[in-house]
Amino acid sequence: MQRSLIIARRRILTALAVAPLALVSTPAPSAGPAILVFKLVDCGCCDLWAEHLRKNGFSVSVRAYPDLTPVREKYGIPKKFDTCHTAQVEGYAIEGHVPAVDIRRLLQSRLKVAGLVVPGMPAGSPGMEGPRSEPYEVLSFDRSGAVQLFARYR
Repeated sequence: MQRSLIIARRRILTALAVAPLALVSTPAPSAGPAILVFKLVDCGCCDLWAEHLRKNGFSVSVRAYPDLTPVREKYGIPKKFDTCHTAQVEGYAIEGHVPAVDIRRLLQSRLKVAGLVVPGMPAGSPGMEGPRSEPYEVLSFDRSGAVQLFARYR
């Protein structure tokens, strides 16, 4: 009886000693694409859009600025498409309320464009959800100013 108690105690102590190693060696879930969001300081819809991206598997970092003009110039976003937030993901610029599904499609296709934009702030787009929604388009653009339809939402 004494011997079986000692063996049981050793097994318990060994299990307790090894348990933390199991936690350390367990692989972490893979994070989605890293996206850096530049937003205007007081904008709330930008935070809602960032949350939309997180819910769709992106690893999101947010930086707030009083003026996004230098960021937009750096990433080649045409001035006519300025909104309240700009993002950068895997070499692409994202302007406005672009749905996560379209960003993923862009990343998978590796199109030769500078990025995607949703002009304006259309009701019903990610980060602009509410009681009403309106049709909107997602456009691709390149650094020469060429723009093409990427997706349409009704």
